[in-house]
Amino acid sequence: MIALSLAEIAEVVGGQTHDIPDPSVQVTGPVVRDSREVAPGSLFAAFVGERVDGHDFAAQVVGAGAVAVLASRPVGVPAIVVDDVPAALGALARHVVRKLGATLVALTGSAGKTSTKDLIAQVLRRKAPTVWTPGSFNNEIGLPLTALSATEDTRFLVLEMGARGIGHIRYLTNLTPPRIGLVLNVGTAHIGEFGGREQIAQAKGELVEALPPAEEGGAAILNADDPFVRAMASRTKAKVVLFGETDEADVRAENVRLTDGGQPSFTLHTPSGCGDVTMRLYGEHHVSNALAAAAVAHELGMSAEEIATALSEAGSLSRWRMEVTERPDGVTVVNDAYNANPESMRAALRALVAMAKGRRTWAVLGKMAELGDEALAEHDAVGRLAVRLNVSKLVAVGGREAAWLQLGAYNEGSWGEESVHVSDAQAAVDLLRSELRPGDVVLVKASRSVGLERVAQALLETGAEGEVAAR
Repeated sequence: MIALSLAEIAEVVGGQTHDIPDPSVQVTGPVVRDSREVAPGSLFAAFVGERVDGHDFAAQVVGAGAVAVLASRPVGVPAIVVDDVPAALGALARHVVRKLGATLVALTGSAGKTSTKDLIAQVLRRKAPTVWTPGSFNNEIGLPLTALSATEDTRFLVLEMGARGIGHIRYLTNLTPPRIGLVLNVGTAHIGEFGGREQIAQAKGELVEALPPAEEGGAAILNADDPFVRAMASRTKAKVVLFGETDEADVRAENVRLTDGGQPSFTLHTPSGCGDVTMRLYGEHHVSNALAAAAVAHELGMSAEEIATALSEAGSLSRWRMEVTERPDGVTVVNDAYNANPESMRAALRALVAMAKGRRTWAVLGKMAELGDEALAEHDAVGRLAVRLNVSKLVAVGGREAAWLQLGAYNEGSWGEESVHVSDAQAAVDLLRSELRPGDVVLVKASRSVGLERVAQALLETGAEGEVAAR
């Protein structure tokens, strides 16, 4: 964080200082909420969770070098006491962002946010110092913490914004007002909470409504291939830049193809030139993500050649998102277990088939959460798609939703042993351990709550004799 005195922080957040002998002492380290991340000069934000109360660690973090604690009550060590710690954290982030003067890029969408954010960060950091959201740290706590990690030399701040209802993104943009706003897509992720795609579009569009007008540098980067997103052009006074594969897009892809390894390759077209891109990531769905990143970078002054080179060299900065690892025996494990929704599930299945190039494929799939009334139908559809794509074997893991995955495959024509329903991750590991053959390609994917990353991890833990060790 930029250096601020405890007195200034207290004024910004409307807090009272307690047990602080010298309010002029500065916070020069990171603002953290995890006591294990405290470094000299830190400010520790004490949150009260269901199981852990951060206030209980106050003495420990000060002993480890924290300058003070942002708390909701006195804790016997230097503290700034406020009524609401999350709100105070947001106020501090807003203050720091205004002082920084960095260009703030915000993005949202139903699928692909984290992968696209990672691409944008890797492209922009070639131009100037860049800070970006770690993982999916995209809510009212994670976003301020990311913003507060910026320093005096930061020129670009790339923030992922998530939403679970109307007004959430509006709140986040009030904390960290963006100059450039990117909307990727409007899909079915969290549709059970929103109530429909129209409501999702309404929520995601709050981002472009928050942008400054075009004459003040505001730019809305919109997916021309998604009608819900394209319609958001009428909701902003910012300059509208379209990306996509349609000829009408300002930033578009032509000659899209997959390499023998399943990595997308295409010609990038921008208003100022073209460049050839061959990505290190897997799956054709990353073309749209790359175009979104390219549109942002072009708006910030990078050339088509610079952007194409950066996209070709970019990798994944976040775990469990199409992580591809080949075991010594030739089995390839694709760990995409961080999260799942119908759109990302379909993309992952297509990537699996493209990567395999005729080798035997396994799709180890679990529940897609928060789909509401559409849940069973969407699981059925994914099971059917696995059969249409000729996935060799579907392993549906878990309860009712997984049963519908398997049922969809069965009704599409996957009889015999081509699809199977197992109770849990351990059962999936046991099955794979007994049936995998060298050269097989295994995709593991489900919503985060299912915890299927344990299957991928178990498959990669190979003993001295080549046996898979289950956790």
